[in-house]
Amino acid sequence: MSSKKIRVLIVDDSASVRTTLSEIISADPDLEVMATASDPYVAVERIRQEVPDVMFLDLEMPRMDGLTFLRKMMSQRPIPTVICSSMTEDGSDALMQALEAGAVEVVTKPRVDTAQWLQDSSMRICDAAKAAAHAKFKGVQKAAPPPLKVEAKLTADAVVPPLSAARLASVKLNMPVTDPIICIGASTGGTEALREVLEALPADTPGVLIVQHMPEKFTNAFARRLDGLCRVEVKEAEEGDVVRQGLVLIAPGAKHMTLHRAGSRYTVHIVDGPHVSRHRPSVDVMFRSASQMAGRNAMGVILTGMGDDGARGLLEMREAGSHTVAQDEESSVVFGMPKEAIQRGAAAKVLPLGRVANEITTYARMAGGK
Repeated sequence: MSSKKIRVLIVDDSASVRTTLSEIISADPDLEVMATASDPYVAVERIRQEVPDVMFLDLEMPRMDGLTFLRKMMSQRPIPTVICSSMTEDGSDALMQALEAGAVEVVTKPRVDTAQWLQDSSMRICDAAKAAAHAKFKGVQKAAPPPLKVEAKLTADAVVPPLSAARLASVKLNMPVTDPIICIGASTGGTEALREVLEALPADTPGVLIVQHMPEKFTNAFARRLDGLCRVEVKEAEEGDVVRQGLVLIAPGAKHMTLHRAGSRYTVHIVDGPHVSRHRPSVDVMFRSASQMAGRNAMGVILTGMGDDGARGLLEMREAGSHTVAQDEESSVVFGMPKEAIQRGAAAKVLPLGRVANEITTYARMAGGK
């Protein structure tokens, strides 16, 4: 007997968007469109008849905007929500507020102008629906969603070539001591998890690199939001940025970020490339580059998220001498990426989210004394 499908409610004032989203979601064997609604008032009537497993919600709608509706729903009848928004800088602040209000994922509205764009956005939309369905969500009583399938996918080899065993051994043995580097990867639930970690870090924290699965243009708003909350400086990474103490660099959406070293100086490269582990940016890509360029001078942290992006890379970091940490199940919104890393033996420590910042500062203090 097949598992029950994940039921999705689509709330968007655009008929064409509702149609395109419905076609994308209905094409996935694990998903089905429960209903569509042109605005929040229609959505409420649909929800009174049947509560969906996941809701896709536009932010800009007549009669009631999506953010107001989201806040009302979260206070009365919480539903795992994916924000489906246009890629505009103007709407990015509202997006950040939606994530703060309890939305668990964000995707850009599908475009049909190119086949490749439609294919990429379709993958992201379906993955977001499944991630939201698997998210631990206070106040939501739901049956277990269908188990996630392990799918063939490109690895970090597509962007950063692997080292031979001999070369890896040489790198690990001969890696010069440099300033420490912190690398963090996250996906579903990661925006708020990263906020909690970064807010707790002191201003003199070693340079931090972050890959958070998020569409392009929204990563800049995310970085600006964190910069206003934290003692460390936070910005969206740009090509050639120097990794330095007190600075957090967040990979831009739709681009990979890699670490490079010249002597004792680290910089980042922002590169195009295929989706790796179904994502761009990919945590695996960043972690692999850190294993090769920083080795024992780096710390890798993998936080909440669906799938296995980062698990292979974290193992490579550990094998190269890096200190590695995975978030525990209890504090993860989705225990997918950390679970995969733990099962592979990639994590030297498994910690609740509330102890990750302290682990980073402890590592930085010890590494600074080398």
